[in-house]
Amino acid sequence: MKYQLGDTVLIMHSNEEGRIVDFINEKMVMVEVRNVKFPVYLDQIDFPYFKRFSEKKLVPAKKEKKFIDDVKREKYVPVEKVIDGVWLTVLPVMVNDEFGDEVVDKLKLHLVNRTPVPYHFTYLLNLAGKDEFELKNTIHPFQDFYIHDVDFEHMNDSPSFNFEFSLVEPDKKKAEYFESAIKAKPKQWFNKIQEIHQKNEATFSFNLFKEYPEKAIPDYVDMGKLAAKGYKIYNAKEARQHLEPARSVVDLHAEKLSDHWQEMSNFEILTLQLKTFEKYYELAIAHTQPALTVVHGLGSGKLKDEIHELLKMRKEVKSFVNQYDSRFGYGATEIFFQY
Repeated sequence: MKYQLGDTVLIMHSNEEGRIVDFINEKMVMVEVRNVKFPVYLDQIDFPYFKRFSEKKLVPAKKEKKFIDDVKREKYVPVEKVIDGVWLTVLPVMVNDEFGDEVVDKLKLHLVNRTPVPYHFTYLLNLAGKDEFELKNTIHPFQDFYIHDVDFEHMNDSPSFNFEFSLVEPDKKKAEYFESAIKAKPKQWFNKIQEIHQKNEATFSFNLFKEYPEKAIPDYVDMGKLAAKGYKIYNAKEARQHLEPARSVVDLHAEKLSDHWQEMSNFEILTLQLKTFEKYYELAIAHTQPALTVVHGLGSGKLKDEIHELLKMRKEVKSFVNQYDSRFGYGATEIFFQY
């Protein structure tokens, strides 16, 4: 490679000079121009010597005398910064396999703040229902923050990129925190990479939020008026005793839920199973149950996948596992809660 770390190079499409700060792969480098870092292909840069030489005339032209009154003032045109939210930017790193074909080896993740507001953030990577990587830090206005690299093979493990944001300078009118998550199937990742190759771009991005949300104002309900109209009002501290008892094991087989299951379509059965799961999940939480076993069976795996996707997004779920059980084989998932 003709370039070395720290070399000054010319960005040909913008005619700007920058400095090489990192080598991404055999075809790409990371350059820094005016404190902004971004990736470029090697065929888009060159050494700046020819440009510098061609801009200087060997015999300088005779300068005409100009009086200060004749010199026009240059009009200052401020450069407007784009304000369009906070983004997760993904840079695919390519390598050559044993057949000489280019394949994606890993993904470099950057958090990009294109707003004038600084944020505290917590980042959590979840793979196959398990927490794999966590990071807490602060991102400043109009800056990008390198998070970490993720092996591309993990895109088959149902990755969930979870963020929680809060303001560095609290505002009573703004929400105390804001959550955002990026989840995509392997085919969607592949399509994103194919798209940037066709456009000859280096990265693709997901928008986490455009504007930090306002604080939600709960509607006030006059309990006295409701009681006067005949509604029964319960003490919240005593509400648990009025709930249906929770179950430690919930069997979602269709024949356990309906006597007419054979007359139902697959969609109707799946809807009934998920509705029953939600009911006993909420009861388990209301009764602060430490764990819940959901029997979903084997079958096509559609019900299990739907339940696992729901569990990944629930804060009260500490972990869940689908392992062999002497009672249900591999047809059940055990959920553990945290309060």
